[in-house]
Amino acid sequence: MEVKAYLEAIMTIDPENRPAAAEVYAAYRQPFLDDIEGALTKELLVRDEDVQVIHGFDSVEHAAAYLQSELFTQKVAPALAPTWAADPDVRIYAVA
Repeated sequence: MEVKAYLEAIMTIDPENRPAAAEVYAAYRQPFLDDIEGALTKELLVRDEDVQVIHGFDSVEHAAAYLQSELFTQKVAPALAPTWAADPDVRIYAVA
């Protein structure tokens, strides 16, 4: 299956909170890939300014649906929220 859409979550996370955020990423990466319809890839990108998680999907619709999923709303977002220094910026892109 080919990636047709990306969901990008850009998070401002202070350095002291990054290990906790990385633990959340590691804990939920495989459940995301196994259980979320259309999920194909998930990558953690770290730089001085922010932390990004790039999710690859088979469609824009599946990317948008993930934001409403139980995994995201009940597990991932609540686990990450204490690490955020500001509200995250979440974007969905279609592959051209």
